[in-house]
Amino acid sequence: MSEQLILTGNLEEAARKAAQWLVNRKPIRSLRDWAVAFSLWPPHFTTSCCGTEFGAFAAARFDAERYGMLPFASSRQSNILTIEGTLTRKMARAARIVYDQMPEPKYVIALGACILEGGIFWNSYNTVLPSDVGIPVDLYLPGCPTRPEAIARGLLMLQKKIRSQGAVKT
Repeated sequence: MSEQLILTGNLEEAARKAAQWLVNRKPIRSLRDWAVAFSLWPPHFTTSCCGTEFGAFAAARFDAERYGMLPFASSRQSNILTIEGTLTRKMARAARIVYDQMPEPKYVIALGACILEGGIFWNSYNTVLPSDVGIPVDLYLPGCPTRPEAIARGLLMLQKKIRSQGAVKT
């Protein structure tokens, strides 16, 4: 006997249960995951020199829009935060604010050696890691600077992760 859904009582609660049941069915869930994977919109948030390589990735030669990534002006309509290079204490507060303003599901990519372990600024008093300010990173991309090809590969890996694990993070 298959799973049954009983809708009784409050009409609004029953409609919410029915919508949730419908969204979690296989065809609609896979369509939703595909849509989220190919509509990753990062806000304009550049912290250091890796931003030039990210700009090259968004330019005509690599064409980030082909991968479904369209840089967006507002963090409230974005769902992927790319932290590029060195994250100082001052910018870490701004990164945390941007991350908190993003709607769910939200993803974070960290680019460059400086964001991984400090890079050439490894013993500086002023650099922090994303985990120090409470930003969970989904994908780390090494390099100094991270090449646009690596960013494209990382974006494809994140899309594969989204489609296999589902768009709704638990």
